[in-house]
Amino acid sequence: MARVLTTGTGPHSTREEVTVFYHRLSRRARAAMVIPLVLVGLFAAALLGLAIVQRRLIYPGAYEAGLRQLSPQVPAGTEAVAIETADGERLFGLWRAPAPGCAVVLSFHGNASRPDAHAARFVEGPWAAQGWGVLAIAYRGYPGSTGAPSETGLIADGEASYREVERRAPGAGILLHGHSLGAAVAVAVGKSRPHLGLYLEAPFNSLDHIVRLLFPFAPGWLLRDRYRSDLRIAGASAPVLIVHGTDDPVIPLKLARKLAEAAGPAARLTVLKGDHVSILGTQDEEAERLFRPSAQAGCATAAQAGAR
Repeated sequence: MARVLTTGTGPHSTREEVTVFYHRLSRRARAAMVIPLVLVGLFAAALLGLAIVQRRLIYPGAYEAGLRQLSPQVPAGTEAVAIETADGERLFGLWRAPAPGCAVVLSFHGNASRPDAHAARFVEGPWAAQGWGVLAIAYRGYPGSTGAPSETGLIADGEASYREVERRAPGAGILLHGHSLGAAVAVAVGKSRPHLGLYLEAPFNSLDHIVRLLFPFAPGWLLRDRYRSDLRIAGASAPVLIVHGTDDPVIPLKLARKLAEAAGPAARLTVLKGDHVSILGTQDEEAERLFRPSAQAGCATAAQAGAR
């Protein structure tokens, strides 16, 4: 038998306490209903904010004031060139012609970077010794280039750069290189264009995967740019060299492994002690040897051609 506890005496006191109890219960019930609504509202607001600013997060080099204020640099041994895209944008590029009969590295930088570091790297060391040329570009919206970045836009930039190499060095083999986001651009260009191979440093398998790791509760349909390199690289026939650091805080090593798996037998994954940036260029000698045999038939090396 249920007991009714009271602090007063008589039926009136009991009814008053029951009334107070139900009023309290009603407030708690209302709170229990309001709190989930507030949480849903906050979650929706967070998703809306993510939807609005996502491209600022993906392409910080095009939006962050500190990066936007950096003037394009022209490393020694290169010249600044302008590249027109099919949709009317004008890109800043750095060009070095190959030695006669030699190949060209077409290089794509990371999302918070610029092309000059890669351009300077590919006009020195083993690349210079074997007569390679280079074209490194700044994506649309990045310093020196017009427009605003997007996946479709960056792939169009890559296609325009490929055509520029064909125009400037007719018949030259083209090695596609990319770091981080640039690796995704290189893979996309390689999907539709003949190339000597893919040299990918700190790549990811898809931007979807990165977003799931960073924002596990964000719905997949929210992402506008997906960069599905895993689908584009599937069944690669040309050689693929992937270099990744064990301590990369930006792109986990497991994403590079998944990309190598998607590429199949053509892929070689080199894992080094290092982070997202420290691994850059460490495997250039291996890469140059790997891609040279198919690149350099009839090539006059820098030593043979003399100073250009």
